[in-house]
Amino acid sequence: MSDRPQHLDFLFGEWPYEFGDVAARRVQGADGRDVVQLRVEMGVLQMEVEGRPDGTRPGGYPTCADWLAALVVKEGESFALDERRCLEIDREFVQFFHRRVAWLALREFERAVADADHTLGLMDFSSLHAPDVSWAEMHEQYRPFVLFHRTQAAALGILEKGGAVAAVAELDAGIQAIQDVLADDDEIGDSEEDELLAKLAEMKGAIAEHYDLQPSLTEQLADAIAAEQYERAAQLRDELSRKPRRGD
Repeated sequence: MSDRPQHLDFLFGEWPYEFGDVAARRVQGADGRDVVQLRVEMGVLQMEVEGRPDGTRPGGYPTCADWLAALVVKEGESFALDERRCLEIDREFVQFFHRRVAWLALREFERAVADADHTLGLMDFSSLHAPDVSWAEMHEQYRPFVLFHRTQAAALGILEKGGAVAAVAELDAGIQAIQDVLADDDEIGDSEEDELLAKLAEMKGAIAEHYDLQPSLTEQLADAIAAEQYERAAQLRDELSRKPRRGD
């Protein structure tokens, strides 16, 4: 048996867990490769920065999604999600969630967006080939949350590069995408989803205020109609009609 200690006391001692705090870091593995670690209440999760977070290669492919896409081509109409394949999909959803959270904590926004896109794509695939409706719904209920993470990461990544207007546009697109999901599925939608939308709206307001961005004419029109300021709304419609169209 190795003389090396088997416990992790030294690791937990130097990196204590703080309740409510999302703590992550990049470190180097024994071979010098980068790995990302996420501190959780009962320990530390270590994940690969490329491919599947656990470093495995389902069916010899970088991720379960890649493996299943290849099987669709190979098996054609006989393709189906059996118990093993469903289990691998479930595992991949959880792994990419943890790594996405780590990327957000590390402010590596492009990687967070990429992992969110991977999850959304796998969700689309799962719903298309689901063995039953309940299994598909088990994953679909998290689509608004994944879209929330993606929107947050994309907007912050754009903002870091100085694109305040583009960041607000990204937030608008994300809010609309979540609203579309909620409108299309009566099974999804409660106070939790409302809170996600409120957080994105709050983020949009904070950016607009900090960078002194004025609401677009379309937004001003919507606000005027909501406040029953019909004279103001008519003026805004006139301004919009006079505004040159893109490409004119």
